[in-house]
Amino acid sequence: MQHIRAVIRQTVQKSYNKSMELKEMIQTYKNKTGETDAAIARRLGVDRSTVSRWSKGEVRKVSSDVMERLSAMLGYNVEPLLKGMDISVHLPILGYVKAGYDLFAQENYLGEEEATLDEMKTGDYYLRVTGNSMSGVGIMDQSLVLVHKTEHLESGEIGVVLIGDEVTVKRVIIRKGMIVLEAANPQVENRYFTAKEIRELPVRIIGRVLSCKTYF
Repeated sequence: MQHIRAVIRQTVQKSYNKSMELKEMIQTYKNKTGETDAAIARRLGVDRSTVSRWSKGEVRKVSSDVMERLSAMLGYNVEPLLKGMDISVHLPILGYVKAGYDLFAQENYLGEEEATLDEMKTGDYYLRVTGNSMSGVGIMDQSLVLVHKTEHLESGEIGVVLIGDEVTVKRVIIRKGMIVLEAANPQVENRYFTAKEIRELPVRIIGRVLSCKTYF
């Protein structure tokens, strides 16, 4: 099965701003992937000390060949940003699959949504919501939620949760030996899962909801 790549697409704007420096690009990538300076250096064909100097802001320019490899690694063209140009970026919109769950399957790709640079730094993709179980916090049917991929949430955060082959967006309450998926709509019941159910279904956190867009 062909899969989509969650790559960032960008549009260069005419205005000139110091939108994002090299050290921010490297740090954002490290925060998202967990890769070390040494791993990044191997991918780009440079010394580890070079990546370290980028991260510290001691070097702000790169050669054209390194810039090309850096763009491929990050998923967007870094040249306009290094020249101080303002850009808008686009993240993929994904939908829900109810059976044979595969969030990043090609058939689950619904297009792209414009995002800010700050949203790009923390968010990985948008998810199209179905249903009104979270209407009380402004997440409506067909809303787009910006999601950061993670398997860990603080109790009380709104997350994207996989239950067997079903995906849902709920407030996640973590208790000893139990997870509660709390709705924000009095007409929708909360769902309770024991430690055994969490293991066997399974119940798995796959993302944190960062923000929501609703178009009327």
